[in-house]
Amino acid sequence: MSTDIIVLKNKGKTAPVVETGGPAEGTLVSGKYKTSTWNHFTGEDGRLFCGIWESTKGKVTIDYKEWEFCHIISGEVILKREDGAKWRLKKGDAFIIPAGFKGTWETVRKVKKHYVILNPKTAGK
Repeated sequence: MSTDIIVLKNKGKTAPVVETGGPAEGTLVSGKYKTSTWNHFTGEDGRLFCGIWESTKGKVTIDYKEWEFCHIISGEVILKREDGAKWRLKKGDAFIIPAGFKGTWETVRKVKKHYVILNPKTAGK
């Protein structure tokens, strides 16, 4: 196991290969919502992921089974819970989306964020 510090970058020699994508089937509400992910670390038996993620404008439905810590590097998003509660988050804001959160994620201005995701334990682990 390496004890090196992992510096999160999306450019340069130490940046991981970018994974591009879009919304999961049936979740797009509006916009194009194209995503790029630079995953820097996977651990805890494949349950923990850390890196940089960005998306273009768009709105998708979300149904979190995992916990996610986010820190907005640039841009702006609106998270709206299915009961109507909403949060407008922008550059510098850090927040946690708990498992069980259902609603929408709207990228208002192209967003880039740091993320740490912890998926639930599966049966037998």
